[in-house]
Amino acid sequence: MKPEQVDAYLQRLGVARPAWPTVDVLRELHLRHLQTVPFENLSIHLGEEIVLEEQRLLDKVVAEHRGGFCYELNGAFGALLTALGFEVTLLAGRVRIDEERLGIPYDHLALRVRTVDGGDWLADVGFGAHSHYPLEFGDRGEQPDPGGTFRIVEAAPDAAGVRGGHEVAVAADLEVSRDGSPEYRVEVRPRVLDDFVAGAWWHSTSPRSHFTRSLVCSRVREDGGRITLGGRRLTETAPGGGREERELDGDEEVLAVYRERFGIVLDRVPVVRKSAWGG
Repeated sequence: MKPEQVDAYLQRLGVARPAWPTVDVLRELHLRHLQTVPFENLSIHLGEEIVLEEQRLLDKVVAEHRGGFCYELNGAFGALLTALGFEVTLLAGRVRIDEERLGIPYDHLALRVRTVDGGDWLADVGFGAHSHYPLEFGDRGEQPDPGGTFRIVEAAPDAAGVRGGHEVAVAADLEVSRDGSPEYRVEVRPRVLDDFVAGAWWHSTSPRSHFTRSLVCSRVREDGGRITLGGRRLTETAPGGGREERELDGDEEVLAVYRERFGIVLDRVPVVRKSAWGG
């Protein structure tokens, strides 16, 4: 990243350039990213290609003031952290569908981040409703967070570790849970951005992907609650659990909410597109 790109990214987050890549800096950047850069899948339904190249991700998140889903958000955030002096490793994850099943390989992208003063952390600004702050990578106990109580534990081998009729060692994989429910399994093997191209293509084209079947735009509110626009339904959740929902009336109101509540300026309302696979 060029210095001017770093400055522009930090300006979007509302954060001054830090002196050192410390834990406190990582925590601040993580929360501000969740508050200012929405988790959204609008590109899929606007006919925009998902391009997993660092420059394109920075253009989208910084110059175009957009959000994205895991590959884009964590990809861009990882580039920023690296430019600020953090040691960043891309990790591949598989989202937990139910007790028996995991999502496709390279289903999710998360970050392992090393700071100068506090070891390794699992940073994830691309999972939607998740932890507000990075999780301590080596801590196997409960980790309280405004987003819930999280745990990172070693994953036991299961059906997901069987390939071609042979068991494959998966003991090094980690399971991330929230409030007692597993959310995703993450490998500890380092990856590169190109590794996730097939997963991003599948999620943006397959009729089996929830991203192709619905619209979502969501971020953490400044008070710790959450605001989500799903199609034309606006949902706001308070930190204590209170919830308000309403249907927006007309395209102009939808575009105004994207603009005023998420900072996304669109020239038309996105609508769910029919899958290229006929779904």
